[in-house]
Amino acid sequence: MNKCIVLISATEKESRAILKTLRRIKDKSLALPVYQGKIGKTNIIYIISGIGKTNAAYAATLLIEKFSPSAVINFGIGGAYPSANLRAGDIAIADREIYGDEGLWLKDGFHKADAIGIPLLKKGRKKYFNEFPLDKNLVKKAIKVISPNPPLLKGGRGDYRIESGAFITVSTVTGTDRRAREIEKRFNAICENMEGAAVAHVCAMYGIPMLEIRGISNIVEDRDRSKWDIKTAAENCQRAVLVFLKEGKI
Repeated sequence: MNKCIVLISATEKESRAILKTLRRIKDKSLALPVYQGKIGKTNIIYIISGIGKTNAAYAATLLIEKFSPSAVINFGIGGAYPSANLRAGDIAIADREIYGDEGLWLKDGFHKADAIGIPLLKKGRKKYFNEFPLDKNLVKKAIKVISPNPPLLKGGRGDYRIESGAFITVSTVTGTDRRAREIEKRFNAICENMEGAAVAHVCAMYGIPMLEIRGISNIVEDRDRSKWDIKTAAENCQRAVLVFLKEGKI
């Protein structure tokens, strides 16, 4: 097929607006739900990966190998760290993805993966430990295009924010305010998720540009699901992705 963009999200809840324009690919070799179609003038291949690093890495590898996309967009919901100045319904765009769990525990606490001395990925002279930068041009374009355009749901607040910064990918979701503040201070991060760094890792392997957009469902603090707004976060994120695909000219 002609040049395409791969979309990856973890769950069906994060996919409903996207799926209105796409159709399921009937291919028994595809172990996960994969959809194909156009959004605006852009050819799209979309996969629902399931949650977590392994599912996300497999999904990214599967579609990169099969379809050779020009870019990958990972999207979905995420939690905002306390100092990020984001609230439920806001949009976060990653400028880099960081593995938050990979590293070394010593008597004085956690050390990043470079303390082990073996990179997670080595490509040419570049060594990747915890951190994987995302494509600067895609990030700039997303901020420029999404900010004035999307008809985002406002959740009764009357406004919304779009922020860009470091995202943290974890296997163990943070459920205390104390832990959240430790992580955001250690990595200077704005958003927590369970998949992004794994997708960024695979994209770095293949040299594929990547963008990550997330709708904020909650603040990462002492866990209280009654304060979350998953519906608005998922819908706003998809609307932002749709605007970017239609207006971004990628």
